[in-house]
Amino acid sequence: MTSKTQALSGGFSQPVFESQSVFRMLMDGMAKPGTLCTVDLDVGQPEPLGGAAGAIALTLCDHETSVWLSAGLSQSAVAEWIGFHTGAPIIREKAEAHFAFVEAGATPASFGLFSLGSQEFPDRSTTLVIEVKALGQGPLMTLTGPGIRATQTIAVDGLPDVFMRLWADNRALFPRGVDVILTAGQKFLCLPRTTRLALQ
Repeated sequence: MTSKTQALSGGFSQPVFESQSVFRMLMDGMAKPGTLCTVDLDVGQPEPLGGAAGAIALTLCDHETSVWLSAGLSQSAVAEWIGFHTGAPIIREKAEAHFAFVEAGATPASFGLFSLGSQEFPDRSTTLVIEVKALGQGPLMTLTGPGIRATQTIAVDGLPDVFMRLWADNRALFPRGVDVILTAGQKFLCLPRTTRLALQ
């Protein structure tokens, strides 16, 4: 399959129903950080974009939301795929991105290079969608903060080594800062900027 064919294939088969379903999962995930969600849809996204990340892109992106892609994604058919199915402009400037997608194994740039919002409008920040090797297995982390009763434990395999430092720096900026969605294949979990993380 050529890259052009990949870019034009896939997408939601029932756009309204399926996008609403994924959106509800995302809202629940943000309200309950660390909750593992599974997207039972085949959206036909090109590699190396994962299934959950592809569904999230189709749900959240449109012609008014700019998208930044990491090197591995920007050099694939992913940019054309997102552009074709959502109309979202693909940009190079991290600070102007509404959403950013990072493929598994890539080391994300400093979160401070993305839009962090402002004190008046903290919601105008970038949401990072970061693919990891696996969710539900691997090193354990403890989550605390709003939306979590006592503590929540998650297992993440393949999280970049610098992530914990980047996250600590990000939390210190509250109410500014980025929100993160970790994806692995068809699974995802949300980490809003209010969440505290600690390795076990």
